[in-house]
Amino acid sequence: MSYRSHVMICAGTGCVASGCNAVGKEIEEEIKAVGLENEVKVVYTGCFGLCALGPILIVYPEGSFYAHVKAEDCKEIVDEHLLKGRIVKRLLYHETIGDDDNLKSLNETGFYKKQTRVALRNCGVIDPEQIDDYIGFDGYLALGKALTEMKPEDVIDIVKRSGLRGRGGAGFPTGMKWQFAKDAPGDQKYVVCNADEGDPGAFMDRSILEGDPHSVIEAMALAAYAVGANQGYVYVRAEYPIAVNRLQIAIDQAKEYGLLGKNLFDSGFDFDLEIRLGAGAFVCGEETALLTSVEGKRGEPRSRPPFPAVKGLFGKPTVLNNVETYANIPVIMLKGPEWFASMGTEKSKGTKVFAIGGKITNIGLVEIPMGTTLREVVEEIGGGVPKGKKFKAAQTGGPSGGCIPAEHFDVPIDFENLSAVGSMMGSGGLIVMDEDDCMVDIAKFFLDFTVEESCGKCAPCRIGTKRLLEILERITEGKGEPSDIDELDTLCQHIRTSSLCQLGMTAPNPVLSTLHFFRDEYMAHVVEKKCPAGKCKDLLQYVVVPEKCIGCTVCKKFCPVDCITGEVKAVHEIDQGECIKCGVCLEKCKFDAIVIQ
Repeated sequence: MSYRSHVMICAGTGCVASGCNAVGKEIEEEIKAVGLENEVKVVYTGCFGLCALGPILIVYPEGSFYAHVKAEDCKEIVDEHLLKGRIVKRLLYHETIGDDDNLKSLNETGFYKKQTRVALRNCGVIDPEQIDDYIGFDGYLALGKALTEMKPEDVIDIVKRSGLRGRGGAGFPTGMKWQFAKDAPGDQKYVVCNADEGDPGAFMDRSILEGDPHSVIEAMALAAYAVGANQGYVYVRAEYPIAVNRLQIAIDQAKEYGLLGKNLFDSGFDFDLEIRLGAGAFVCGEETALLTSVEGKRGEPRSRPPFPAVKGLFGKPTVLNNVETYANIPVIMLKGPEWFASMGTEKSKGTKVFAIGGKITNIGLVEIPMGTTLREVVEEIGGGVPKGKKFKAAQTGGPSGGCIPAEHFDVPIDFENLSAVGSMMGSGGLIVMDEDDCMVDIAKFFLDFTVEESCGKCAPCRIGTKRLLEILERITEGKGEPSDIDELDTLCQHIRTSSLCQLGMTAPNPVLSTLHFFRDEYMAHVVEKKCPAGKCKDLLQYVVVPEKCIGCTVCKKFCPVDCITGEVKAVHEIDQGECIKCGVCLEKCKFDAIVIQ
């Protein structure tokens, strides 16, 4: 059936949390109430990217982008837009309204105009729970072409020539990994997808699985054909229920259509796929720990070599890539390696998906060509740092990455340049910090996460990261000494060189990068016993400014521990020994008579 209008509703986790299901139900009821159910189709789709604007609703063919839609807005959208053809401008995303008051294309907005959606190409475009939608956008065409017209080595050659590198962290060349697995001897081989995604603030892989699960299934089948595998596993964390559900629906549909199982495309090639749920252990994002977990054992890393491509799952040759890496494969097969290699930089081809968050206006999911600068991502795509604050640093690579300071704001984002400034690409988390963030506290936050998530198998990670955290805690509590700075650096180097797996080896990165670029903040904490950003509570003092205090007694009345003294119309005083640094006095004073020192 053809429809004159499509109402696309973002049904990713973010928009579900903000109430998209209630909006969808209401708009369907309103459409039925006016008799438009055979003219207007409601489609629940994947992430549009602007996650902070949910619930999001786009009406085509006009392309009207409605943001922060509530259930009570649906009647107006149906009555005005769908019935009478009058766009409801008060609900439009403000950047889609041009200077002439006419509707602008989404591709003209600051958030979208510098993006190139490859891995995210179908997110927000198709219904992820309908295989026909995926097929309608050339889905499974690459697999059919490979199985009927190409040899396995031809598939690997295309992936090699594309320059695609793993999007899960280290950036190892994907085609080379596939070649190793193909060449490795073995009567059984496996293809595995890492959908664990444990970095704080990262949700790239989750969004792809929620919005375009068939692209991952097709890519894994292509990888299996290329290396000679017939069984695959998707290892996805159980905390991603929407992604898990849609992936299972997609697997069932693919089996029903004969796109998984026996004799695909009458080629004699068999491939089946199963889901394995992870329990949320960060260490299981490391490839050998992940494979150990898939085997049903405790998720702990193994020594390498041998690498998984030679000896992986159940001791057999295994290809292991993450969701985003796989999502690029089908379109590379269809459009050619030269097309993909034409984007990006000399050594880092194609695009990269980032989840941008923190002190940024446009929180959400973006896909940019490699080589796009950090400044472009933050100021143009991200809309800049809000409230007029200054950009201070950006954390890339999660707990394994580093903090990039303002002096490197124009660094091109690719594997080599991020490594050169002490950070890493990682899976694609990008957290923006402003002048109010304490870099010592940031390092402590990531170390606290790493200590909690260490599997404990090796002493450098299990004990070393704990000692690092203890030093950082002393420093932020005002108990640090100048010698602690040197001890931090020495301990970081030992952990980097002697840990068993990449989690331990990269755990010191947040400390090392902040020590390198923000050493003055560390010195202020240990020498002056002050936190320049005003974040570390134990180093703060709330002080009354005598010239501004009029003795109104408001601060005294609201102080929860009665540490403020002073009579009416007399200058008040805060007892520093009793103050718990809750900040209530600062919040309640209307005369700016209380400051932080």
